[in-house]
Amino acid sequence: MELVRLIISIVVCLAIGFSSSYFTKEAINSWYKKLKKPSFNPPNWIFAPVWTILYILMGIAAYYLWGSIAIIPFIIQLVLNFFWSYIFFFKKKVFTAFIEIIFLWIAILVTIILSWNTLAAYLLIPYLLWVSFATLLNYKIYELN
Repeated sequence: MELVRLIISIVVCLAIGFSSSYFTKEAINSWYKKLKKPSFNPPNWIFAPVWTILYILMGIAAYYLWGSIAIIPFIIQLVLNFFWSYIFFFKKKVFTAFIEIIFLWIAILVTIILSWNTLAAYLLIPYLLWVSFATLLNYKIYELN
């Protein structure tokens, strides 16, 4: 039963990530390509492997959070994560996406705080760091455009 719960947790997180990529695919080679970006903007090919690793770590964290109070902000951040791609890439609302990613960052932080000193919290730290970088990147793209 534990293995099934672990698999479900990972699959759900990966499914959210892969489904949100629907909004990015077309925009990457059209609208996003034309935006001015800061010098520290990573190459596009880096995002898929980084996000895949992060979604797997998130899935493992979700397994450990299952049944705890920290699962609530975890679910909230997962929903916010999905909608960031929709807002930024599909709706092309860079500033709105920036505001949304701040709420995403807060939800991740709350999840980590509520699960502090557990494996789940440590698994979410790379995700928090990446979203911190993404927040800065989102802001700079807004500022440059």
